Amino acid sequence: MTTFKSVFKQYNWNEIKSKIYQTTTKDVENSLAKSKKNLDDFLVMISPAAQPYLELMAQKSHELTKKRFGKTIQMYAPLYLSNECQNICTYCGFSLDNKIKRKTLSDSEIKLEVQALKNLGFDHVLLVTGEANYTVNINYFLNAIAQIRKDFSIISIEVQPLSQEEYERLHQAGVYSVLVYQETYHQEVYKKYHTKGKKSNFDFRLDTPDRIGKAGIHKIGLGVLLGLEDWRADSFFNALHLDYLQKTYWQTKYSVSFPRLRPAEGIIEPNFIMDDKDLTQLICAYRLWNENLEISISTRENEKFRNNIIPIGTTSMSAGSKTNPGGYVVDPQSLEQFEISDERSVAEITKIITERGYEPVWKDWDRTFSQTSKVKSLKENSVFN
Repeated sequence: MTTFKSVFKQYNWNEIKSKIYQTTTKDVENSLAKSKKNLDDFLVMISPAAQPYLELMAQKSHELTKKRFGKTIQMYAPLYLSNECQNICTYCGFSLDNKIKRKTLSDSEIKLEVQALKNLGFDHVLLVTGEANYTVNINYFLNAIAQIRKDFSIISIEVQPLSQEEYERLHQAGVYSVLVYQETYHQEVYKKYHTKGKKSNFDFRLDTPDRIGKAGIHKIGLGVLLGLEDWRADSFFNALHLDYLQKTYWQTKYSVSFPRLRPAEGIIEPNFIMDDKDLTQLICAYRLWNENLEISISTRENEKFRNNIIPIGTTSMSAGSKTNPGGYVVDPQSLEQFEISDERSVAEITKIITERGYEPVWKDWDRTFSQTSKVKSLKENSVFN
């Protein structure tokens, strides 16, 4: 059965990296002049040669985003259910070798956290856990979703890679989107960052979005952990992955996130520094390449950056986030996955969005639109279609 792996193996990391850094200003001008851009153009737009054209890219990105998504920002909040994890990863606070207190929310604790988020106005929740297959597994997820389904119009998840059958069960339970990050597409060094646990299996993780697509999940979110390897090369392979998925599972929607390596308990320092200007360039390149792609900016980023990126390409933002299980009310001192940077309240962030002429959107889709068929793609019933 064909998966992205067959496409991925046709490319070489070093060759792609060399091609990026050999890009010329003429290449950039040619790509920016094209009305419809392909992956080769994306490669050009993330190159160092494109940096002098950032202002032009930002203007074009703003216009494309406004045309496709209007002046709206979708609001969401992460809800961390557990920090238990069986993997040893050098960059994550949840890593198994961090000798700290582990916590998995009980039913009553989940309800308390949910009420806190509802009081803040959220109608889109992202459920997040570590990767502990024995305790935080499909049965735990289904139980949690059954409890909160009536409280949120949109339920997204970011958990360990699952089987196609498990994703189908989540889809039937009401999950709207699944986020899964390869972390880095540099296969030769992947094991260095993931030394123990199921996550160390590069190929199994690489094929995860295929299983999600086959399960009929409405939206798939991808991204790489910016700071592990060269962000330009990693981002090209992430775009290559998105390009394959869009062509293969064309009824599915797609989003991209930009997690930059943040401080956390026991983690490594970034190997590659990506500054705000670099991230702006990357966001613009994604938008110019694919105007339908949803772009999410989390509270990993600082206040100034989040304020300024709103009109350039952003379609969704988190606010008031806690990255530890029970962080909102149950156990604020539990181990967090990483430190957030933007610590402003939900009210402060929505005020900033409004002051910039944008509308914070708390709900843009409802599962009742898809009740006519469980097999039919939910995209066909989206309120944006």
